[in-house]
Amino acid sequence: MNITKIRHIVLLCSLFVCSVLMLTVIQPPISWAPLAWIVLVPFILACSPVAKTKHLALIAYLVSLCYWLGNLYWVYPVTLPGWLAFCFYMALLWPILAVALRYCREKKIPLFLAVPVLFVGAERLQGLFLGGFFWRFLAHSQYQNITLIQIADIFGAAGVSFLVAMVNGLIAELIIAAGGKNLFKISNLLKTALVCGAVIAAVIYGRWRINQSDKFVEAGPLVAAVQSNVPQSVKESGQADSVIFDGLLQDSYASARAGAELIVWPETMAQAILDRGVWPFLVSSETEKKFDKALSEHSKNTAYVLVGAPGGQIRRRNDGLSIYLARYNSAFLYKPDGKQAKEKYNKIHLVPFGEVVPFKKSAPWLHKLLMKFTPYDYDYTLDYGSEYTVFEMVSGEGQKERVYKFSVMICYEGTVPAIARRFAVDKQGRKRLDWLVNISNDGWFVRFKNKKVFPSTELSQHAAVYAFRAVENRLAVVRSVNTGISCLVDTLGRIRDGFLAGSLPRQAMKRTGCAGWFVDRVPIDKRTTFFSRNGQWLDFCCALGLCLLIMAAGIRMCK
Repeated sequence: MNITKIRHIVLLCSLFVCSVLMLTVIQPPISWAPLAWIVLVPFILACSPVAKTKHLALIAYLVSLCYWLGNLYWVYPVTLPGWLAFCFYMALLWPILAVALRYCREKKIPLFLAVPVLFVGAERLQGLFLGGFFWRFLAHSQYQNITLIQIADIFGAAGVSFLVAMVNGLIAELIIAAGGKNLFKISNLLKTALVCGAVIAAVIYGRWRINQSDKFVEAGPLVAAVQSNVPQSVKESGQADSVIFDGLLQDSYASARAGAELIVWPETMAQAILDRGVWPFLVSSETEKKFDKALSEHSKNTAYVLVGAPGGQIRRRNDGLSIYLARYNSAFLYKPDGKQAKEKYNKIHLVPFGEVVPFKKSAPWLHKLLMKFTPYDYDYTLDYGSEYTVFEMVSGEGQKERVYKFSVMICYEGTVPAIARRFAVDKQGRKRLDWLVNISNDGWFVRFKNKKVFPSTELSQHAAVYAFRAVENRLAVVRSVNTGISCLVDTLGRIRDGFLAGSLPRQAMKRTGCAGWFVDRVPIDKRTTFFSRNGQWLDFCCALGLCLLIMAAGIRMCK
């Protein structure tokens, strides 16, 4: 290999690595958000028409692989094989993007349009064959830019990613033009004007939505979130079930004394099947009855208590002769009369390998192979829920009595825009909720050493995503999360610091690796959004554009 080729490969590596480093630090908890507006420029410059396609694709893949391995490090303690397999899979998008972008530059397609279409399309296709992986988007780096993210109620988070990528494309285009001494062409001035106009329009729209919120937002009931601090390894031991439950119960009583009308517990922190109908079929139901009785006594004449726990249902097999226990990840609501509400929510979007191993019935041999990539040595596969449950609670008395409605997203369901949207509106596009709840167990992604919990970057990144779910549907989100971050996100996407009462740190993003509770008044927004009614139309258009450009680039390479 001659010195020219070596220099070219080093240059490609350097440019891709530069983008990777910036992509890493723009996300929480570092949150160097301004870098997002130039983060793709080195990547774009690397995808030059003079670059050899095979060199470009290979280097892009290897650098992307390092990016995912480094930034998804928190999956490694859960499953080493799964972490490696997922990162190798996710890294495939970068060489595809690089080849498609090289084609766009070769065909002189305006980069301020090509770049956002390609990268937003790629975000939509992340983890496509695993149900989607809506994580580390360009938009998520801007979660604190409250003015800018208001456009999410039209475009979803994709709108923010599109705008950021558009600016990146323009800057790269101007740098390329400057290198060719064509910077001051009329076309470049027009492109600059269009992109600046789009940014200004987004800011104006954001300020308008923020300023009008006082007309549409009213104060709702007092809601509490209880946060445990239990690493998954301790939780799975089964030796601390009662201790975990009693700790949550103690904080829950404290929340009730502070005036909470609804108290939310994290995902699966009550380690007992609370579906009473399955108790006769269990070997022993003593723990189930004990926890159920304690929750009933706690809620009676106190508050509504929403609890994450394993669910179950007795089903008859297809042969019609035998029965089996369907297992769910569920949420149960206990009412102030001490009774369990007839409604419950069974998680619909299960995490591949974390909660379900695919191909159990369709390809048993493949299912058996995939089991080797899981964190367990037994088949722990759960059953999928099917209903978008709406819970109700009554607040006030007499003429001031009001019925509120809310729904629950469990764990990563809240990162999927389509799920929050389906909860938010009915089939006619009418808003049917007053707020959303997210319960999660992020104890999977912390280290436990010398009886101390050390949080990972997953916790803050998970919390940041909910700013977009709140804006997209104009619904506040109440989060109750084991190990953190429990918080209240208002309908403008602000992750609120402080609270009316509580024991957690007042700064929301500092609520990692600790236990406690908070009580605050949930805001209720009357606005129904364009996004709630129409969904991820921009994402899908960009994904289609990406696919078409890939096909065009492939045809070009085959000639």
